[in-house]
Amino acid sequence: MDDNKKTLYSAVQPTNNLTIGNYIGAIKNFVALQDEYNCFFAMANMHAITVRQNPAELRQRTLSLAALYIACGLNPERCVLYVQSHVPAHAELCWVLNTFTYVGEMERMTQFKDKSAKHADNINMGLMDYPVLMAADILLYQTDVVPVGEDQRQHLEIARDIAQRFNNVYTPTFKVPQGVFMKVGAKICDLLDPTKKMSKSAENLNGSVFLSDDKDTVIRKFKRAVTDSGNEIKYDPENKAGVSNLLSIYSAFTGKSIAEAEADFAGKGYGEFKLAVGEAVADKIAPIQAEQSKLLADKAYLESALKSGAERANRAANKTLSKVYKKIGFYQF
Repeated sequence: MDDNKKTLYSAVQPTNNLTIGNYIGAIKNFVALQDEYNCFFAMANMHAITVRQNPAELRQRTLSLAALYIACGLNPERCVLYVQSHVPAHAELCWVLNTFTYVGEMERMTQFKDKSAKHADNINMGLMDYPVLMAADILLYQTDVVPVGEDQRQHLEIARDIAQRFNNVYTPTFKVPQGVFMKVGAKICDLLDPTKKMSKSAENLNGSVFLSDDKDTVIRKFKRAVTDSGNEIKYDPENKAGVSNLLSIYSAFTGKSIAEAEADFAGKGYGEFKLAVGEAVADKIAPIQAEQSKLLADKAYLESALKSGAERANRAANKTLSKVYKKIGFYQF
C-alpha cells in the first residue's frame, strides 16, 4: 500500500447477474482508479447470506465474480481483491459497531423495509444489521472514498455517523469516509422502463442486459427496447427517455461523446439505431466473457490471487481492529 495515496473501498455481492450498468457505473471506473488509490475490492459473501443461498452456488459465484473482475481489467497485484469472509475482522468490528448503532436507525433503513417486504418469510437480524456490517467493511481499511450509487447513500451516511460517534466517545480512530457518486453509467436505465435504473433484480429481466448474456440475447433485448412515437435520435432525457438511455449506453460502450453518437445516427431509424447499440454492447462484453471463462478454468490461479488478497486485507484490517480493541478496553496479548 502506498501511504501517499488515498484508500478506496467497494464490495459487491457474488452474483452471476451483474448488468452492463454495474460494468459502466462501477467496474469500468474501478479499473481506471486502481492506480490512483489504494483499492480494496471485496466479494461480499457475508452480506449475501442475509438471503438464503445454495452453498455450492455461492462458492461458485464467488469465484466467478473474482474472475469477472480480473477479466474486466482489475489487476490483483495493483489492488486488493479478496473474499469478505476470509477477513474475520469484518465480523469482529461489526459486533463492536453494533454497540454504537441504534435500533430505530436500522428500522428506518429503506433497503431493510424493501427487503423485508420481498423476503417476508425470512426477516432475519442479518437483514437489519446489514448497514452495520457495511460500516465495518468500510471503516476497517481507514477508507477515504467509497463509490456508491444512490441506493447506497443512506448506508454510507450511517457508516459516517457510526464512525463519528466512536471517534467522539474515544479519541479519533476511524477516518470518516466520503461518498463518490459515479455519474457515468449511474443513469443507465431499464430498456423496457427507462424511468428506472437498470437492475439485476428487476421484475422483468428483459429490460436488463447482463454481462453473462450471449450476443443473440443482447441483440434481442435491445431490439425490444422502448423508444417513443417520434423518429429523431437525440439526447433529451425529459422528453425522449428511451432514446436518451440508448444513446448513453452507446456512448459508454464506444467511448464516443453523446454529440458524436447523435451524429452517427442522424437520419437513421430506431430499428437500425437499436441494433447498432446492441452490437456495440455485445462486441464489448464478448472478450470479457471469454477471459472470464479462461480464468475460471485456472482455479489454482484464482485461489492464489484471492489468498494473496486476503493476506493483504487481513494485515490492513487487523491494524484498525487492534486500535479499536485497545480503545474500548479489550485485553490483548
